[in-house]
Amino acid sequence: MSVNYVIKEGFAGFKRARLASVTSITALTIAVLLIGILVRVSFNAYKVANNLKNAFNVEVFLNDLDNKQTKNLQKLIAKQKDVEHITYISKDSAAAIFRKQFGSEGAKLADLKFLPASFRIALKNNVPVDDIQKMIKKIKQYNGVDEVSFNQHLLKLLRARVRTLAMAGGGIGLFIILAALLLVFNTIRLTIYAKRYLIKAMKLVGATNGFIRRPFLVEGMFQGILAGIFAIGLMWAIFKIAIPYYLPQIGVLAWPLGKYYYLTGGMLLLAIFMGYFGSRIAARKFIKETTISS
Repeated sequence: MSVNYVIKEGFAGFKRARLASVTSITALTIAVLLIGILVRVSFNAYKVANNLKNAFNVEVFLNDLDNKQTKNLQKLIAKQKDVEHITYISKDSAAAIFRKQFGSEGAKLADLKFLPASFRIALKNNVPVDDIQKMIKKIKQYNGVDEVSFNQHLLKLLRARVRTLAMAGGGIGLFIILAALLLVFNTIRLTIYAKRYLIKAMKLVGATNGFIRRPFLVEGMFQGILAGIFAIGLMWAIFKIAIPYYLPQIGVLAWPLGKYYYLTGGMLLLAIFMGYFGSRIAARKFIKETTISS
């Protein structure tokens, strides 16, 4: 019987404070939608940044070496702890790359065979720049190494921008969540105020605060469910219809972890949690303040 009462009263809260409920659901929808968009865009930005970071290879240009010397040097460099893999680029391969990049004018220069052979070193993820510098200093001392090239400043700048983006995204997401929780809090407070005389009567007949509080928790969770469904629908419309139509140059943004249900499921759970948490705080605070005296 108490379960039926809790559910019935939870839904009845919408009728008692319709405007506040609609406002709360709208705020939750916008908050969850913005967080979903933020997560999806940030995930793709992170992927792009990682791909850019992986493009920062260390180029080791070689003196004229025979095959045995080249292989020995390659093994020596490959043993470095920060090396993911190493690729040998012969003089002919370097000339072919030069022709491809610079066209017919580059072909004339490439035929002169002035480009040296080299090793292209792909680094492991998130290697500190100081460690890269130490490795480069060590490689420069090897016999057969003419020069080592690495764009240290640009890598530092990229990593700093990625950290700034992550911090800004986290701050925005936190602000959105807090704003939505505040609106849910105010909605439940208005509902409790509308039922203040009923709550006092229930306390007179011995109802506990926990029993009185449960319908408001159901109301908050139901607001979260509706908001989550609306947010997921809007997310689908934005990325499947609006962006391809108005901004086709952006292309299709990948879903985090490769599947749509991870993000959409997370959005729904977040909306339910926010509705529950906001209503729980409001109910605990204001039901206790509702006294028997009129």
